[in-house]
Amino acid sequence: METTLRGVGVSHGVAIGEVRHMGTAVLEPPAKQITADEAEREQGRARQAVSAVAADLIARGQLAGGEAQHVLEAQAMIAEDPELMADVDRRIAVGSTAERGVYDAFASYRDLLAGAGEYMAGRVADLDDVRNRIVARLLGVPMPGVPDSDEPYVLIARDLAPADTALLDPALVLGFVTEEGGPTSHSAILARALGVPAIVALPGAGEIAEGTVIAVDGSTGDLFVEPSSAKKAELAAAAAERKAALAASSGPGATSDGHKVPLLANVGGPADVPAAVEAGAEGVGLFRTEFLFLDDSKKAPSEEKQVESYRKVLEAFPEGRVVVRVLDAGADKPLEFLTPADEPNPALGVRGLRSLLDHPDVLRTQLTALAKAAEGLPVYLEVMAPMVADRTDARAFADACREAGLKAKFGAMVEIPSAALRARSILQEVEFLSLGTNDLAQYAFAADRQVGAVSRLQDPWQPALLDLISMSAEAARAEGKSCGVCGEAAADPLLACVLTGLGVTSLSMGAASIPYVRATLAKYTLAQCERAAAAARAADSAEEARVAAQAVLSGE
Repeated sequence: METTLRGVGVSHGVAIGEVRHMGTAVLEPPAKQITADEAEREQGRARQAVSAVAADLIARGQLAGGEAQHVLEAQAMIAEDPELMADVDRRIAVGSTAERGVYDAFASYRDLLAGAGEYMAGRVADLDDVRNRIVARLLGVPMPGVPDSDEPYVLIARDLAPADTALLDPALVLGFVTEEGGPTSHSAILARALGVPAIVALPGAGEIAEGTVIAVDGSTGDLFVEPSSAKKAELAAAAAERKAALAASSGPGATSDGHKVPLLANVGGPADVPAAVEAGAEGVGLFRTEFLFLDDSKKAPSEEKQVESYRKVLEAFPEGRVVVRVLDAGADKPLEFLTPADEPNPALGVRGLRSLLDHPDVLRTQLTALAKAAEGLPVYLEVMAPMVADRTDARAFADACREAGLKAKFGAMVEIPSAALRARSILQEVEFLSLGTNDLAQYAFAADRQVGAVSRLQDPWQPALLDLISMSAEAARAEGKSCGVCGEAAADPLLACVLTGLGVTSLSMGAASIPYVRATLAKYTLAQCERAAAAARAADSAEEARVAAQAVLSGE
């Protein structure tokens, strides 16, 4: 009998197929004691396993490329974290085996971060996956992972680690569903990059029996268990309609009555550029430069290395707009040379611009590198600061840009509610705003963006979040300046129409989402988008806002 479950849709498309579950294994090693004479040997085994796992993650990243490569390289850094390894050595020295020392050290680290409210605690899948890979290697057992199958299937898992998601074969894995995670988790981000329909934060999905036929709608978050023939036909027709609309859509982003809404791409470096160009991106709305810095957490990359990386991206968009976010370190992206190691809650501490202002040499080098990278190119370079809280922050960043001789527009990201509330004040110092809806939701609702249990508060359709976006856009319009969105909200085609109606002037997203947003925007007038936005803001919940906007755009 057909039943419907609902999670959070994070990657567009429809997948219909039989369920296959992610393999699981018990990877808790026995609490066996060793003698003092064996400690040195066990410590060596642990270090060897850690190095091998880190190398494997890096190799997987190089094979996957793009966004996945950055994610996996960051995960490799977790494996080789010096504090973790020091804890492993201590545990082995007092009698633990290598595998037990690794298991207990990771468990302690995990509990410590969760107890401190650490932003990184939400990335449970990442941390557990690294631990499991090291312990499995030491025990000599295979890692649990994606099931072997000769036939296409829909994958269900408690959560998916980046190393698994990055190398999914779209020819076999029609779509996936996770019980945990959130709309901005690594699994969600990589699913969008792969173009695989996906639903996250769907408790109980793991109870669906192996081999059951299900239908996954990654746009709505609906999962249909044993769908009827009529439901399959309905979903197939909707998918065909979307595909036809995508094929017919090309050119710059605009509403049906010609209101221009530039559609830009979010990139992490040169490897992400080809997909953005192929999707017809009109430029880059978010160039995440921190991935370049994550190659070595102990020191910043040289000015020469930065110039080389930045120029490759800038060259790909001649006469296009490229918005670069300066280093956003801290919280889930700690860097030894930049961020404090003992903060009780790094998400609310020294991160983003705050870190850079504490280390002006790092900021100066990056701004100088950007200036050199843009020399002689016809690109429209814009540079923005993350985690701007007020006018004082904005002024400090603008002053630093001018002192570095940067010939570009200076902007501020709106990720903290105070920045939205005082947007007009901030715009006295900078020339544009860019809304990071992921962090803005996190701070507005006190809801960690990686924790599935609070995912409803991370829904970008939340009316309170739409209010903050509207305030920012209205402030920019009053000052005659631009206000874009570069968070995951821009990747939702229906929400893109609402954002346009709120007065947002550009939308930036993962390359795979650009055709969907372009095709949807082209179906409606600006006035329709404005009415949909008003209806969404008048609602009392995210679901009501979505339904209200859809009703307006459907003419109901």
